Amino acid sequence: MVRRTKEEAAETRNSILDAAERVFFEKGVSRTTLADIALEAGVTRGAIYWHFANKGDLFTAMFDRSLLPLDELVEATLDRNESDPLGRIRDIFIWCMRNIALDDQRRRVFDILFLKCEFVEDMGPVRERHQTNMREGIEKIERGLRNAVDKGQLPAMLDTRHATTMLHALFTGILYDSLMLPESIDLKNDAERLIDSCFDVMRYSPKMLLPGESI
Repeated sequence: MVRRTKEEAAETRNSILDAAERVFFEKGVSRTTLADIALEAGVTRGAIYWHFANKGDLFTAMFDRSLLPLDELVEATLDRNESDPLGRIRDIFIWCMRNIALDDQRRRVFDILFLKCEFVEDMGPVRERHQTNMREGIEKIERGLRNAVDKGQLPAMLDTRHATTMLHALFTGILYDSLMLPESIDLKNDAERLIDSCFDVMRYSPKMLLPGESI
């Protein structure tokens, strides 16, 4: 009986998250109320509060549910014993692009995050969480690039902070464009070329080196 109750609670939680995703996508986050989500999910507002403290908490849970399972790949980029850290970084970005292009559910969630979420008032904690995640992600990208430099895969004098800024901006910009103008970018087929072009700039452009250095 206890196990069944836990299963039912998990099913209710998932149905609330599914409903939130649909309503956020249709109305935008700021215009969506918990009453809207309860109506869509076929539950009471009390049921939502049983699982989530507020709309921001619900939004965070919805996004976390769609996070890409990349822990092993990310750790490989940071591993000093990894022989091909740059290849693992490449795998991460290409896989993310293609997955968002091919997985409708993840694409909806990123559409909500990029295009239909205003980080105001009650979404303040969500904004702070998102900023923290971005900072941690950027820091890991730079550590991965430094590992690639140490392995001789990138120039010894590469400005890894500058390279990280460019790579992160390229990636988020491509995702934004693919959501806003889906006909403009074919993420499924163009992901490799886009990322490899960025890596070539890191390898060959003198503008990517530390100030005063040259290739």
